[in-house]
Amino acid sequence: MKKTLSLSPLSVDTVNSVLPQTQCELCTYKGCKPYAEAIVNDGERIDRCHPGGERVLNALAELTNQDAESMRQTVIDQQPPLMVAIIREDECIGCKKCIQACPVDAIIGSGKMMHTVLADECSGCELCVPPCPVDCIDMITIDDANTLSDELFEKRANQFRTRYEAREKRLIKKKKEQRQKHLSAKQASSSITDIITERKKLIAASIARSKKPKR
Repeated sequence: MKKTLSLSPLSVDTVNSVLPQTQCELCTYKGCKPYAEAIVNDGERIDRCHPGGERVLNALAELTNQDAESMRQTVIDQQPPLMVAIIREDECIGCKKCIQACPVDAIIGSGKMMHTVLADECSGCELCVPPCPVDCIDMITIDDANTLSDELFEKRANQFRTRYEAREKRLIKKKKEQRQKHLSAKQASSSITDIITERKKLIAASIARSKKPKR
């Protein structure tokens, strides 16, 4: 009988840990972790992380035993520079669509008030640009991604991951609260309907008794 080597299963967290955490969706997945899940669970190609460039390609190749050489040049050509979003504040109408789109909560502002980008927290994902109805967001190149040291790359990734996860938890909590509020309102409405129905029955019964001929 032919023996096969028993390899430790590759975890999603391990793969996710080498991704840049920009949450840019350029890989076509809704964030870095979903892409990591696709690599681990579906054998997805390791050349889809544009911001990660050759650095991430090499790390994923080592983790997955995929051959990176045939993908290398394409990955190098596709890697974008480090960028940060800038809002032309005098043109901002305060619609909050960019805030809703930002995966790392790097944009602050309130409805019908000027918004601004926290430059040190911006991952450069560009997801805030398409939904802006007045096209007042510019992406500014701040550096060559290849000049990042491994230490700084990891620091940025940890920062973006922390902000992304905090946002996801907040949105989940908000959704639960809205669901509970809707359920409570529905139950209250049902209770009021029951009370009204019961009162109608009592009134109808009273009217019926009053119409009976007296002996």
